[in-house]
Amino acid sequence: MPERVDDGEPVDREGVDYTYVMQLTFLTTILAGVPLVVVLSLFVTLPTWADRVEFVIRVGALLWLVTGTGLFLRERQRQ
Repeated sequence: MPERVDDGEPVDREGVDYTYVMQLTFLTTILAGVPLVVVLSLFVTLPTWADRVEFVIRVGALLWLVTGTGLFLRERQRQ
């Protein structure tokens, strides 16, 4: 039997908890992103599905970047 590598116990580390930041980024981006994309799409002509998908990806990527950076900086400030 191979030796177990991870025992599942959390490791107490100094610094930012990146797992927490990414989970919070995902949740915040979904909760804020859906209404934002819907509202912004009202002001843009999106005739094809390709245009719609491209629009959602562009807005979502920008929102993900802003949210992730903001949450990371907030966590680093709290440390």
